[in-house]
Amino acid sequence: MGSKINQLLQQWPAGKVATLRWLNSRGVDRRLADKYVQSGWLQRLGHGAYMRAGETVDWVGAVHALQTQLGLAVHPGGISAIELRGYTHYLALGAREVVLFGSPGTKLPAWFEAHPWSRPVTLVTTGVFAGSEKTTSTLPIDGVGLEVATLERAAFEMMYLVPKRQSYEEAFQVMESLTSLRPKVVQQLLEGCTSVKTKRLFMHAAERANHPWLKRLEMSAVDFGSGRRTIHAGGRLDKKYDLVVADPGQG
Repeated sequence: MGSKINQLLQQWPAGKVATLRWLNSRGVDRRLADKYVQSGWLQRLGHGAYMRAGETVDWVGAVHALQTQLGLAVHPGGISAIELRGYTHYLALGAREVVLFGSPGTKLPAWFEAHPWSRPVTLVTTGVFAGSEKTTSTLPIDGVGLEVATLERAAFEMMYLVPKRQSYEEAFQVMESLTSLRPKVVQQLLEGCTSVKTKRLFMHAAERANHPWLKRLEMSAVDFGSGRRTIHAGGRLDKKYDLVVADPGQG
């Protein structure tokens, strides 16, 4: 048993969760994993998840396990991804929740949902970005490589959450800082996203911020739908996008 556990611990990157699926792939079944727990080599994080004894793991190491071991198509998105990429340092973030995005029907394992991470982690499932090509990239966080939404995708996800889970005022502040978005990726998201509200809000905020990359977009290829969208009753009407939204500072 000694050589197997030594080999296992050598393969186990620091700060990461190991799921039973990962252990099984290395010849360790649940019974043997439980023996390792009893022997003080491992600690059980929850049903089907383990960590090295004496180590501390946080949501980053757990999300890495979801992505790489369980094959769940989830990623930090919205303002969480923008924060992780270093673009919201001027906002009062504190221990705000981490928002994961996943496709419809995605469910997080019970061990993940039950564990008290350093920050609350919430899953948002939506299919409105299904038409878009891969818009995540690997970002090193605390020594762990996570798939995180690109700035372009995160900005759309942020607008998707307005107004129920994300304030427009904060979203606009963040949008003002996104001066170097890639027009090609923005174009792809505008054409692929099926949420009319999200696309209109994104363009409304980007035009208010007067970003230089706007000039390189081909708006004739984008379907903005029809009918008014009211984000804030009593707000100002943007006639171009038929969108009623509060001015930043009001909501």
